[in-house]
Amino acid sequence: MHISPFFLQLRSGYQSEIDDLTSDSEGKDVLRKRLAEKRKEIGFLVKMLELSPEMVVVVLHQAFKFKAPAVLDHLLSLESDELVEWDGIMDAVEIAPWAHSLVQTILKEPMGAWFMAVAVALEYMYSKPVGASEQAPEDESEDGAADRDEERDHRHDDTRTEDHDEEEQEARAREEAGNDWLEAQGFDRKD
Repeated sequence: MHISPFFLQLRSGYQSEIDDLTSDSEGKDVLRKRLAEKRKEIGFLVKMLELSPEMVVVVLHQAFKFKAPAVLDHLLSLESDELVEWDGIMDAVEIAPWAHSLVQTILKEPMGAWFMAVAVALEYMYSKPVGASEQAPEDESEDGAADRDEERDHRHDDTRTEDHDEEEQEARAREEAGNDWLEAQGFDRKD
C-alpha cells in the first residue's frame, strides 16, 4: 500500500497530538478526560479544519469502526486535493453513537466533507500497527489481512479498556530522553 506524502506528514502530527493528550505532567493517563474537553470545544476547532486538520481529528479519536479496508487503503494514497469526500467513504466506516453530533457539526462547515475524509484516514492509520502499511508485502495472504482486520476491530471496540502499555513505554522513553537533555544542560534530574 502506498501512503501519500500528505498523509505521511499528517500522521506524525496526529500521533504527536494524541501523545500530548495522553498523560499529564505526573505521567497519569488523562486521555479520556482531555478528549472530552476537546470535544466540548468543537465550535472553535471547526475553524481549523483545513489549516490544522491533525489538531481537530483528535475529537474523533476512536469514533470509527472500519468496514472496508480496501477503500481506506486507497484513500491513504491520495493527496489533499484528490480526496474522496465524505459521501464517497461514509459506507466504509461505522460511526460510534457518541460521535454523531460531532460529525454533523463538522459536516455543516464548508470544508467539513473534505475534513471527514482526512479524519477517517488518520484514524485508520492510527489503528494500524506502526509501520504496517509500509512493511506489509503486496501479496499478503487473506489470513494475514483477516488477522489485521480483527486486530483493528479489537482496537476500536468502545467497551475495551484503555490499554496504553506501548504508549506509556514510549512516553517514559521520551521523558527519560528529556531528562538526559536537561541534565546535559546543567539542570538537576527530575527523578
